[in-house]
Amino acid sequence: MTAITEKNINCDGCVVHCLECGNPEGAAVVLLHGMKFQAETWRELGTLEVLDGIGLHVLAVDMPGFGKSPACEMEPSEVLAQFFAQQRLVQAVLIGPSMGGRIAMEFAIHHPERIAGLVLVGAVGVEENRAGLAAITAPSLIVWGGEDQISPLTNCDILLAELQNATREIYPEAPHPCYLAQPERWHASLRTFFTTLNT
Repeated sequence: MTAITEKNINCDGCVVHCLECGNPEGAAVVLLHGMKFQAETWRELGTLEVLDGIGLHVLAVDMPGFGKSPACEMEPSEVLAQFFAQQRLVQAVLIGPSMGGRIAMEFAIHHPERIAGLVLVGAVGVEENRAGLAAITAPSLIVWGGEDQISPLTNCDILLAELQNATREIYPEAPHPCYLAQPERWHASLRTFFTTLNT
C-alpha cells in the first residue's frame, strides 16, 4: 500500500495543496490536473501508486482555485516555478492533462532546464504556444484520446511536429480524459515512458 501524505506549500503567498508519495531520493514527478479534476483524481485512479512502484518521488498538485488550494492572483506557470523552488526541485517530469497540459507546456517553454520529461494528455492551448515549443528539449510523451472532442487531434499533430524529442500514443475510441477512460493503458504508457527515460 502506497503511503500518501498531504501538505500545503506557501508559494510566495499562494498556498498550494499537494499529495506526496514515493522515494524522496527518486526522480521527481509533478502531476497537474484538468479543469474538472484535482490532485485527488490521481490517487483515485491509482496513478500515484503506479509511479511509487517505479521508485519515483511523486507530487500531485492542486493548482490555485482547484481541489484544496485557495484561488490566488499569480499566473499558474509562476505558481509552478515557486513550487519547484520551495520543494528544491532542480528538475522534474511534468505530467499534465488538458488545462494541466497547457500549464505544463508553458512552464516547460519558459523553464526548459527544469524539465526532465514532459507528458501531455489532450493538452489545450497548443496553437497559442506553438512558437515556443521548440524550446522544449526534454523527452516528451503525447497521449490523446481518438475521440477527443475538446482538444482536436490536430493539436497532437502540432506537438509531435514541433517538440524536439516526442513520441505519441493515441487511445482508440477514448474521450478527452483518455487516461480516466483507459487507466490500464495509461499506466502502461507511463511505465514505458519512464523506462525509456532511464536508459
